[in-house]
Amino acid sequence: MKNYRHIFFDLDHTIWDFDRNAEETLKELYMEYKLSALGVPSAELFIAKYTENNHRLWAEYHSGKITKDHLREMRFKQTFLDLGMLPDLIPIGFEDHYVRVGPTKTGLFDGAHEVLTYLKERYTLHLISNGFIEAVTVKVAGSDLARYFDNVIVSEVVGVIKPDRRIFEHALQLAGATIGESLMIGDSLEADVYGALNFGMDAIWFNPAGLPTPDDVPVQVNSLRELVGML
Repeated sequence: MKNYRHIFFDLDHTIWDFDRNAEETLKELYMEYKLSALGVPSAELFIAKYTENNHRLWAEYHSGKITKDHLREMRFKQTFLDLGMLPDLIPIGFEDHYVRVGPTKTGLFDGAHEVLTYLKERYTLHLISNGFIEAVTVKVAGSDLARYFDNVIVSEVVGVIKPDRRIFEHALQLAGATIGESLMIGDSLEADVYGALNFGMDAIWFNPAGLPTPDDVPVQVNSLRELVGML
């Protein structure tokens, strides 16, 4: 690997285990809102359908096709409708409740603290997140991640989202870094990997699911611990 000085990480699905934390939260809300009585047959089916809709909507958000408000309005509404719930039975305030509770969960990918501690001793670390500022703030603080990162860059604050090159330009300027000494690590091919590569920055794809690696992705890892052997 090159002699990097700055490493930029994504947060959700890369360090903070979004799906695991969402599953824990949704199981709690499934019981609290008595969704079985409203026609949702199981928490597992509810979580699976929500995950499908949420991933699709986030992909649309990354590509600029929808707004934050649309994403938050539709991810649960569409899930309930897909599961056959009548519109007037959809629980009021469910999205707001999820947004309050979900970010307080602290599940990280295996080895996150160990790997970040190792890297912090050797590089200057930063976060670039397409998440929403109120959620990112809670996640970083609650999971004891702030101590690793010199800068936490949130797209909602900057005004552009990955893969827009302007957020990478902003991140480098804030870090006092150059493209050649910088590396991006994230789970999203479109937002993190291609966003960085198209900007001219090296990137590593975090691929915990072991999905097939596209030919134009130069480096991928299946676990954060693999970074220790590389960097």
